[in-house]
Amino acid sequence: MARGKLRIYLGAAPGVGKTYAMLSEAHRRVERGTDAVVAFVEHHGRPRTEVMLHGLEQVQRRELEYRGSAFTEMDVDAVLERKPAVALVDELAHTNVPGSRNGKRWQDVEELLEAGITVISTVNIQHLESLGDVVESITGVRQRETVPDEIVRRADQIELVDMSPQAIRRRMAHGNIYQSDKVDAALSNYFRPGNLTALRELALLWVADRVDEYLQEYRAEHSIRSTWQARERIVVGLTGGPEGRTLIRRAARMAAKGSGSEVLAVYIARSDGLTSASPKELADQRTLVEDLGGTFHHVIGDDIPSALLEFARGVNATQIVLGSSRRKAWQYVFGPGVGATVARESGPDLDVHIVTHEEVAKGRGLPVARGARLGRARIIAGWLVGVGGPTLLSLLLTKLSNGPGLANDVLLFLFLTVVAALLGGQLPALASAAVGSLLLNFYFTPPTHTLTVSDPKNIVAIVIFFAVAVSVASVVDLAARRTHQAARLRAESEILSFLAGSVLRGETTLDALLERVRETFGMDTVALLERRSDVDPWTCAGRAGGGSGAPLARPEDADVDMPVGDHMALALTGRVLPAEDRRVLAAFAAQAAVVLDRQRLVGEAELARELAEGNRIRTALLAAVSHDLRTPLASIKASVTSLRSDDVAWSEEDEAELLEGIEAGADRLDHLVGNLLDMSRLQTGTVTPLIREIDLDEVVPMALGGVPEGSVTLDIPEELPMVAVDPGLLERSVANLVENAVKYSPDGEVVLVSASALGDRVELRIADRGPGVPDSAKDRIFEPFQRYGDAPRGAGVGLGLAVARGFAEAIGGTLAAEDTPGGGMTMVLTLRAAAGVAPVRPDLPAQATT
Repeated sequence: MARGKLRIYLGAAPGVGKTYAMLSEAHRRVERGTDAVVAFVEHHGRPRTEVMLHGLEQVQRRELEYRGSAFTEMDVDAVLERKPAVALVDELAHTNVPGSRNGKRWQDVEELLEAGITVISTVNIQHLESLGDVVESITGVRQRETVPDEIVRRADQIELVDMSPQAIRRRMAHGNIYQSDKVDAALSNYFRPGNLTALRELALLWVADRVDEYLQEYRAEHSIRSTWQARERIVVGLTGGPEGRTLIRRAARMAAKGSGSEVLAVYIARSDGLTSASPKELADQRTLVEDLGGTFHHVIGDDIPSALLEFARGVNATQIVLGSSRRKAWQYVFGPGVGATVARESGPDLDVHIVTHEEVAKGRGLPVARGARLGRARIIAGWLVGVGGPTLLSLLLTKLSNGPGLANDVLLFLFLTVVAALLGGQLPALASAAVGSLLLNFYFTPPTHTLTVSDPKNIVAIVIFFAVAVSVASVVDLAARRTHQAARLRAESEILSFLAGSVLRGETTLDALLERVRETFGMDTVALLERRSDVDPWTCAGRAGGGSGAPLARPEDADVDMPVGDHMALALTGRVLPAEDRRVLAAFAAQAAVVLDRQRLVGEAELARELAEGNRIRTALLAAVSHDLRTPLASIKASVTSLRSDDVAWSEEDEAELLEGIEAGADRLDHLVGNLLDMSRLQTGTVTPLIREIDLDEVVPMALGGVPEGSVTLDIPEELPMVAVDPGLLERSVANLVENAVKYSPDGEVVLVSASALGDRVELRIADRGPGVPDSAKDRIFEPFQRYGDAPRGAGVGLGLAVARGFAEAIGGTLAAEDTPGGGMTMVLTLRAAAGVAPVRPDLPAQATT
C-alpha cells in the first residue's frame, strides 16, 4: 500500500488563517469529487472558521475522562475504519490526553499516512522542536507542545500562511481570534508587534530553507552547475593554518549583514595520504564555524583551486573567502597561488574575497603531513633547469668571442646542476651532471667539437665536476627524504597524541572517531566490523561517511581493512592506502576498539546501576509494606474486630472513638498508597503534565487540607505573576512539603508558606522550626524511602519529598532544601513565571494556543 501524502499549512502565530485555508482546500477537493473528511478540526469559537465546517463530513471524536474532566480527541480507529482519501487533522503538535492511542497527534497522523490516507494538517512555527529555545527567548514562553522538525520537513507540501503583525492584531481587536474578554490580555502579552514580527521572520526563514532543499534537488536532477543566486552562501577556503579562524570570523560578519546567509567552511585534502594540516587546528576551526552557525566540510581533491570551485558551485555558493597567501615573494616563481587561480577561474557568478591576516608572507613552513615531498611543478622545473639550462648556457657561451675560461665554465654548469637538485631532486640533478659533462667536453675542452680530451687536467676537471654534481644531488635528495620522514613522523605523532588525549578524556564517541579516521585518510566510508566467533557473520558496530551502496558484509570487501584482534576489523572504502599510512591506521583501529568497549562498559554500568537502584527500591518497598502499611491495617482490623465483638457492650463514645480510629487508619493508608503510586509513576516516566497558567493563591490553599487547622501561615502576595504549571501536580507537591514540615515542627510552632517573584521565576518557600538536617543530608532526603533522624516508624514510608521533587521537575520547576534562619529547614520550590510581570486574570490567556 502506497504511503499517503502530507500537506501542512504553516503559520507564524495563531489566527493567521491556517485552519481556514485547510478547510477551503477541503471544500475545493470535495467539489472535485475527492473523498475528504474532517478527522479533527478545532474552530476555537471563531464564527468564520465554524461556518467552513458546514458541508464537510466529520468523524465522531473519541471522549476521554482525565482528572474528573471530559476531553475529546481524534478517534484514529474510526478514521482508519472510514478510510477516506483525505483526512483533515488540525494542530499537528497537540499533546493527546493520557489514555489516548498515541501521546502526540503527529503520531496519529503517521498512522494515517502509513494506511495510505492523505493528511492535511496545520502547525505554528513556534511548535517546531528545534526552535523552542529561540521562541522562548523572543516571547518569554516555553512551548510545551512541539513536533519534531523532521516530521514537518518530510511533508510533501508545505504552504506558508502569512499575515503582517498589524493585520493579526486588527483581527484580534475585532474578535476574530479570541473572545472579546481575552483580547486585551492577548494583545499585551503574546501578540505584541515585536513578538509577531520575530515569529514571522522565523517562519519565512524556515520555509526558505525547505524551498532551498527543493532547489538543490532540482539542480542535481537537471545537472545545473551554474550558480543561481537565490540566497547568499559564503564558502570559506581553509588550509589548516592559523589564519583559518580569521577567515571564518570575517565570513560570519559578512553573513550577518544579510538575513538567511550561510557560511560553509571547506578544507580540501589531497588523496595521496594523510591530510597536510594539523588535525587539532582543523578540529578547533570546525568547532568555531559550528559555534557561529556555519557548517564544516572535508573534500578530497588533488587540484585545490578546481576542487574548491567545484564545491562552491555544487552548493550554489555566491561568495568565496580566501586568505592572502602565506608564501614569500620568491615562492611565486612556482605559480600564482590558489587565491589568484580561484579568482581567475571563478567566472562572473562567484565573488572571491581575499582577506589579509597576520600570517601573510611569513612562509608556509614545512607541511605537516607530506613534509618535503616535491610537487609536480617543482619536478618539471628541475628537469627544465637540469636539461634545458646547460643547453642554453652552451649556446650563450659559444657566442662569446672571449669566453670566461674552462674553470669558470665548469662553475657555471655546476651552478645549474645545484639548482636542478634543489628544484627537482636527484634525478634532474644527475641528468644535469651528465648533460653538462658532455657539453663541456664537446664545446669547451680542447680539441673542441669532439668528445676526446687531450689535456689530462681537463679530464680531471670534468671528472671532479661530475662527482661534485652527483654528490650535491645525493645530499639534496637525502635531505629532502629525511625532512619528509621527520615531517611525517611529526604529523603522525601529533595525530596520535591528539587522538589519545581526546579518547582518554572521554571526548570522542565511536562515530566521531570513525569520522576523524575518514577525514584523516580521505576515505569515502569507514566502518568498524565485528563478530562473536569465526562462524558468525560480520556486523557493523559503527560507521562514518556518506558512501552509497549496501553496507560492507565483511572486511575483505573493503579497499583497506585493518584487523583488531581476532573478531574485529576496521574497514575503509575509497582508495588503497600506501603502506606508510597503515601504521597510523592501526593506532586508530586499536583506539576504535577501546572506545567501543568503553561505550559498552558505560552502558552495562548504567544498566547495573538501574538494576541496583530498582533492587534497592524493591527492598525498601518490601520493608515499608511489611511494617508501615501493616500498622494502619492492624489498627483498622483491631477496631473493626472490637466493634463486631458480641462480648462487650460499647457505649456511643467508645464506638465513635473506634470509628475515628478506623477513619484515621484508612486516611493514613490512603496517603501511603497514594505516595507509592505516585513514586511508581515517576519511576516509569508516565507523568504527563498539562501546563497552564494559574495564580499560586488558587493552588496553595487547596494543598493544606491534610494538615491541622492553624498549623500553617500563608503569605502569598496578590501582585505575584502567574505561574505556568500543572495545577494538580503542583498541589500534590506542595501538600507533601507542607505535611512534612508540619510533621517535624515542634508543638506550638507554625509552618510559614510564603512566595516571592525573582525575575522570570517565582519562589514558594515552606519554612519550619524543626530539627533541620545537615548539609550532607540535604540531597539524600529527596531519595525514595529516606527518613531522617528519629522519625517514628509509623510516620510514613519516606516517599513524600521524593514525590514532591519528582512532580516539581515534571512541571519545569526545581526543589531544594535550605536552612531556616534561627533553626529548622526551608523547602524552596522554584517555578517558571508566565509571560509578563503584572498578574493576569485566570480566564485571560497570556500564552496563545492554537
